[in-house]
Amino acid sequence: MKQTIVARADLGMGEGKLAAQVAHASLSAYEEAGTKARKQWKGEGQKKVVVQADGEDALFELAEKARAEGLAHAVVRDAGHTQLDPGTVTALAVGPGEDDIVDKVTGDLSLY
Repeated sequence: MKQTIVARADLGMGEGKLAAQVAHASLSAYEEAGTKARKQWKGEGQKKVVVQADGEDALFELAEKARAEGLAHAVVRDAGHTQLDPGTVTALAVGPGEDDIVDKVTGDLSLY
């Protein structure tokens, strides 16, 4: 079991901002997962991978693939309090889910 978080590399987010957006995405997708997936993922150490993509469209395309695979997922939109405009799409979390199914959605992306 793993979760992959896709963060936008084209926004120039600072390290702290990036970390916060990844955390928001991870928790939001976790909350969308079923009880069995949550328990199994937590029991296995909560494996996470952070990868990158450019542009809002890329995140929505990946979200649609995740939905089609039946995976929990969450798109994060920034509140706009610091570096970004309100509503800016910053990250997508896919899973927790079985490694091979998560990889069908995000496996071709480069590590952040």
